[in-house]
Amino acid sequence: MRVVAAVSVLVSAAVHLYLWLDFARDDDFLGPSFMLNAVGGAVIAVLLLVWRHWVPPFLAVGFGLSTLLAFVLATTVGLFGVTASWTGWAVWVAAVSEVVAAVAGAILLVADNPLRSRVES
Repeated sequence: MRVVAAVSVLVSAAVHLYLWLDFARDDDFLGPSFMLNAVGGAVIAVLLLVWRHWVPPFLAVGFGLSTLLAFVLATTVGLFGVTASWTGWAVWVAAVSEVVAAVAGAILLVADNPLRSRVES
């Protein structure tokens, strides 16, 4: 499940890097936001694979939900003057990967809960 979470976070990060290279780097707000998403996603993916702790799955949940929420806001009411739509392969790949990241991270949090093992013993 850690690999699933890591791959899904990395896919979203890669899509945001692609979009940064495609158009976002020229925007004063989107440029830094998309680059932060790309770098942050890569770091979280690595942490998921190398650090057996509750923090990386927690970060995967937060990354997936916050990134998806930002896009939903941009498509509905606008986000800091940015409006978007649910069109194009990049949107759907990122959205699906963010949902998978949040779900996989949540599953890891529940499965690796140290309190659960103490209560069951």
